[in-house]
Amino acid sequence: MVNVWGFAMAAAVRLRDDFDAGQLRHLAKRSCDGDQVRRLLALAAIYDGSSRSEAARIGGVGLQSVRDWVLAFNAEGAAGLVNGKAPGNPSLLRAEQRQALMAIVESGPLPAVHGVVRWRLLDLAQWVFEEYGVRISKQTLSRELRAMGFRKLSARPRHHAQDPEALAAFKKLRRQPGRDRPARCGGQADRDLVPGRGPDRPEEQNHPPLGPTRHAALGTS
Repeated sequence: MVNVWGFAMAAAVRLRDDFDAGQLRHLAKRSCDGDQVRRLLALAAIYDGSSRSEAARIGGVGLQSVRDWVLAFNAEGAAGLVNGKAPGNPSLLRAEQRQALMAIVESGPLPAVHGVVRWRLLDLAQWVFEEYGVRISKQTLSRELRAMGFRKLSARPRHHAQDPEALAAFKKLRRQPGRDRPARCGGQADRDLVPGRGPDRPEEQNHPPLGPTRHAALGTS
C-alpha cells in the first residue's frame, strides 16, 4: 500500500479470531499489571470496531506501538502484552573465569604471594586483570561475588584514639577476683569526702546520741 506522498505503508495486521472484546476486558480486570491492562483495553477497542488511531489514543502510544501489541498478542496471547525483563549487560567474566574466581576466594590469599591476609575487592580485581586481562570495577565484581553466594565482611569499627594497651590493662583489672569495689552512691565513703559533712565537723563529733538525749528529756517532765 502506498499513500499520496509516495511512502510505503504497512498493511494493518488483523487480530486473532479466537478472542473478542469481552474476553480482553475480562483479562484486563483480572490483571495486576498496569501496562498490560492498558494494552488489553486498546486491543479490545479494535475488536469492537474502533480504528487503530482510537486504540493508540486509549493506549497513549503511536500507531507503530499498537501494531507491535497486535503482533505480540497474536503470537502469545495476553502474556505477550507483559513487559519482559531487560537482559542487561553481558557478564565480563566467562563461566570458567567465574569458577576460578570462586576457587581463589574460597581458598583465601597466600600472604607470602599475594601480600594480603584477606581478600579485598581491589585485590580480586587486580588478580582478574593479571590472570585474564579483564578490567572489572569493584562494583561489578561485588555483584559477581554476591551472585556466587559470597558476602562482604567488614572489620569491627574502632575509635581512632583507642589505646590497645590501656584497653587490655582495663580488662585485666576487671578480671581480678575479690578486688575492692567502690562504695555505693550516698554511702559513708561518699559522705566523708563532702566538705562540711561527716566526722570532720566538730559539732557532729561532740553531739550526744539522739536516743538517750530524748529519753532524758522525757524522764524529767
